Amino acid sequence: MGDKTNAHPGAAGRAVTADHPASVRNVVLVGHSGSGKTTLVEALALTAGAVNRAGRVEDGGTVSDYDEIEHRQQRSVQLSLVPVAWDGYKINILDTPGYADFVGELRAGLRAADAALFVVSAADGVDGSTRMVWEECAAVGMPRAIVVTHLEAARADFEEMTRVCAETFGGDDPDAVLPLYLPLHGDPAPDGHAPVTGLIGLLSQRLFDYASGERKESEPGPEQLPLLAEARNRLIEGIIAESEDETLMDRYLGGEDIDVKTLVDDLERAVARGAFHPVLAAAPAADGAKQGLGTVELLELVTGGFPTPLERPTPAVFTPQGASRPAVDCDPEGPLVAEVLKTASDPYVGRVSLVRVFSGTLRPDETVHVSGHGLTDRVHANGDPHVPQDVHEHDERVGALTAPFGKQQRSLTQCVAGDLACVAKLNRAETGDTLSAKDAPLLMEPWDMPDPLLPLAIEAHSKADEDKLSQGLSRLVAEDPTMRLEQNQDTHQVVLWCLGEAHADVALERLRNRYGVQVDVVPHKVSLRETFAGRSPGRGRHVKQSGGHGQFAICEIEVEPLPGGSGIEFVDKVVGGAVPRQFIPSVEKGIRAQAAKGVAAGYPLIDVRVTLLDGKAHSVDSSDAAFQTAGALALRDAAGDATIHLLEPVVEVRVLIGDEDVGSVMSDLSGRRGRVVGTEQTPGGRTLVRAEVPEIEIGRYAVDLRSLSHGTARFSRAYARHEPMPAHLSERIREQAQDTP
Repeated sequence: MGDKTNAHPGAAGRAVTADHPASVRNVVLVGHSGSGKTTLVEALALTAGAVNRAGRVEDGGTVSDYDEIEHRQQRSVQLSLVPVAWDGYKINILDTPGYADFVGELRAGLRAADAALFVVSAADGVDGSTRMVWEECAAVGMPRAIVVTHLEAARADFEEMTRVCAETFGGDDPDAVLPLYLPLHGDPAPDGHAPVTGLIGLLSQRLFDYASGERKESEPGPEQLPLLAEARNRLIEGIIAESEDETLMDRYLGGEDIDVKTLVDDLERAVARGAFHPVLAAAPAADGAKQGLGTVELLELVTGGFPTPLERPTPAVFTPQGASRPAVDCDPEGPLVAEVLKTASDPYVGRVSLVRVFSGTLRPDETVHVSGHGLTDRVHANGDPHVPQDVHEHDERVGALTAPFGKQQRSLTQCVAGDLACVAKLNRAETGDTLSAKDAPLLMEPWDMPDPLLPLAIEAHSKADEDKLSQGLSRLVAEDPTMRLEQNQDTHQVVLWCLGEAHADVALERLRNRYGVQVDVVPHKVSLRETFAGRSPGRGRHVKQSGGHGQFAICEIEVEPLPGGSGIEFVDKVVGGAVPRQFIPSVEKGIRAQAAKGVAAGYPLIDVRVTLLDGKAHSVDSSDAAFQTAGALALRDAAGDATIHLLEPVVEVRVLIGDEDVGSVMSDLSGRRGRVVGTEQTPGGRTLVRAEVPEIEIGRYAVDLRSLSHGTARFSRAYARHEPMPAHLSERIREQAQDTP
């Protein structure tokens, strides 16, 4: 199975290291919030000897939930790495948040891992978001297994949950999702629920009793074997169906008793290929226990069935200029290619980057080339979701290399291909950046990140906060590529675009506690526009005499509407020199300055033609400034007698929703003044709904759609155009503008 790790199962407090990719297993835990992922990590760490006592989420004592926000909210909000050693192998356990607002952390965990453990609660079942992640993993062929937790719940039923998992995850092949063990129940409690105290292996037909707090193996009783027969036969048939040995099925159907070792070997190969998905059971260790139920079986599956980094394809690589390069191999002696999966700030160390090395070996104090896609440089353009900036490049010196264990950092001398480590003081590297040799720079293809679509407008609380706000925000978005920063030039607002309310709350708390910046949340403004509904004349007269050099400028204009997207067109039709040539640009400048300020409710004026028809000048008192003022006054005068339309931005919304929720979504869009422009069937029982909706109506759509679809829908938005706002809404906004001092 390859080189062994330097650590052993009882190495609590020591760094777990690996000398070769074959001795590494990278596994990510996936599941909805509250399914028991963090508790399972504690149980696995205890069984592997990485901790001496399992912590509890309720007490804030777990290894992977170490942030103060996680302690307070009692849920994971960030990706955490807990490496353990088992049977001579290093297992990098990646604990991910289950709440949808932190899906960016989940994406990073999926990028880092070579296999996934889907954690399913026997009390809550499988939610829609977990099904979607399963489908994503299936699309890329990632090996998966299922762990059923919360077996202690009163209504928990392992057999029923395995059936649900087979229906949900098995698709057209439910026999590819089968249990490897059946639970052994103890004496019933007063409420009638019999606790699970052990497991019976279907292949080995051995009993593993955890009642004493430590796994004890024995022979099952004769009365138990008949209960295993049906499940065992189905498991064997499922394994043989996925076997690469085409003769095995014929031998089995011919009555041959297949050797257990052959079945186990075929099982492990099928799991590593992503063709078979075993279901296991697990429970946390009781106080004083050394092992949690099912944890030994899980660790054996991870080391024996999940693939090594050598068996998984590496992401495509390019030059920073975009030229293709041959795929890199997971070779410690190959060229260095590593990726920053997560960026965090430590108050003592500074910036800490969690990286996965895909090729080569990363060592402290070496200089590497950092290339990035500009993920965290993306800002929202006015009216457009986000605009990626150019790739950034620079050389940086690698600081200390450490193995993270929750909030602890344990020193490392190197990190080989396939392994993960933390790098200190990569001060300019950001999440998603590639580290490579400075003389042969490379850039890895980016992974998919969801677009943040919930706007959070903020203002500095005080002058002292204003001085620190820019730096705090830049650090915040550098750590979290699912957050976008917008400096809106129309509304003059600073806007953080987040994935949801919980995401926004964490961002504000980190600004306050980590970067010392106090901000106030203010209503988010939409970039409205103004335009004329019809032709309107205007006269601007600016005449002042105050004893010295006076001011004299008169101009007459006509304003007419233009088609959308025309901007402001200025036309000179002055005859006879009524307005001297040198002052005509001054009139235009004044008109454009006033248009930028608005003429009705303070929003920019667009899509009009302004024609200068006539005017008057004075040989002494006329000036550039006077005609600028006259031009502005003329435009305001034209607006005084005209009908001014307020234009609101309309966005094209594309919603991917389950077929069963299409009616609810379309009804909700109609209630937002939306117009459905088309629907399209997509694979997997989903429908793509395309609609045009006023932007002012979808400020909280990211939150509302999640509630409407139970977390299974996705949507995107793109600016379409500005169009007139309904009269009653327009009038309300005008009144608000007049009331604003």
